[in-house]
Amino acid sequence: MHRRLLVVLVPLAVLLVAALGVPLSVTVAEREMQETYVNRLNDVGRFASLAETALSTGRTEALQQELARYHDLYGIPVALIDTSGTVLLGPVDAYEAAARTEPALPRIVTAALAGARSEPSWEWAPWDDSALVVAEPVGRDSEVVGAVVTISDLSRTRELILVRWAWLAGLGLLPLIALAAVAWPVSAWVLRPVRKLDAATSRISEGDLTIRADAEAGPIELRRLAQSFNTMMDAVENAAQRQRAFVSDASHQLRNPLTSLRLAVESLAPHLRPEGDGQQVYDVAVDELKAMQRMLNSLQASARMESMRTASPVDLDEVLATRVDRWRALTATAGQTLTVDVPPGLRLLEPPGGLGSILDELISNALRLSDARVVEVFAQVVPGHVGVGDRVGAVVTVVVRDDGQGIDGSERAQALRRFWRSPRHQNVSGTGLGLAICADLIGAAGGTLRLEDGLPRPDGSGHGLAAVVMLPVVPQVVSPADAPASAPI
Repeated sequence: MHRRLLVVLVPLAVLLVAALGVPLSVTVAEREMQETYVNRLNDVGRFASLAETALSTGRTEALQQELARYHDLYGIPVALIDTSGTVLLGPVDAYEAAARTEPALPRIVTAALAGARSEPSWEWAPWDDSALVVAEPVGRDSEVVGAVVTISDLSRTRELILVRWAWLAGLGLLPLIALAAVAWPVSAWVLRPVRKLDAATSRISEGDLTIRADAEAGPIELRRLAQSFNTMMDAVENAAQRQRAFVSDASHQLRNPLTSLRLAVESLAPHLRPEGDGQQVYDVAVDELKAMQRMLNSLQASARMESMRTASPVDLDEVLATRVDRWRALTATAGQTLTVDVPPGLRLLEPPGGLGSILDELISNALRLSDARVVEVFAQVVPGHVGVGDRVGAVVTVVVRDDGQGIDGSERAQALRRFWRSPRHQNVSGTGLGLAICADLIGAAGGTLRLEDGLPRPDGSGHGLAAVVMLPVVPQVVSPADAPASAPI
């Protein structure tokens, strides 16, 4: 409650000082100038009265002494001039020196000799260097015989105004300092749970559903938000776990009766008659049972892999060393050629379930579905790439491409969806889950899986298919002793 009051009251105080500060500073300056003008006006009024008496009696010595003493005491030249503008009494040199720098002096003196008291110009700004000229006519109406003129240097007054403005500015800064002193810890107190909630949502977007927000810190509104967020995530995690458990349990429970059914169907083989279409129906039933078993195996594997959401660093050399020989054996059996061009020393973030399993699936698709003659595997580092979540950084690109049938550009996005199969592959064994599971696992590690044009076909009719895996680079750990680099595969 105290923090809320401070958050409300301190900004109000700052706004009040800001609203009053500028008018108050202007009022201070005007008051100082008004006081100075009134003082000069009283002085010239008294001197004009003395000058009228002195001129009428012809005794000007006392007035001359008064004018000289006033100049010596205040440093302000005051002079008695006649109707032609000639100085009759006063410090002539000081008056004329000051008069040469004041362009408004002729206008003010002319008005005074005409019997009018001039108004000040009110040019009181501290950055203005003009003097204050005050003139008082000697005599009345048409009997004006001269004028008393003072030229006051306002530098001292302007310095005083600046000093008072500085004090006001200092007083205005105090609420700002107080606001900063209070707002800094308060904002940190308010924003800390927000930053933690942002970090939690980022982790959840990467697939970690076990993350929860801090519901014990921050304002009560943010604590309620964090509690609601945690409740929502509990429901999401429970739903995901129930879904995976259902898929796994259903696959497991269906496996035994499906196996029994297949055995029962296969046991009918000796009892089939050569004539009729019984053999054809039998073959179709066995093929469908085999497809169902493959589907159950894929669903169970999908449930297991989706439960794994931890990515870890791995050396690409180590992954390929355990698989390249088997890939070459498979391609040699099928009469195909496999080439691997991967530079040594590449270290990347391995998806859950292992990078080797993903590459096995991509190689298997190239061998089974494309009728390719050549399959290539190559890798490179791409700097400054924007990956999943718009994170900028270097990635390792692993490409598996072939010169087979390929997939049309309009079908490539659908190929990454679950259970989708190309019309050309309906008679080829498969479930339509492999690429979709690979894309999900790669995305969980902060990478992407794209399908692009592969190698040119031998007959020149187009291109095969390329599966491009992009995963974040992990910096190499430098050992004390430099080990020799491994040879290219």
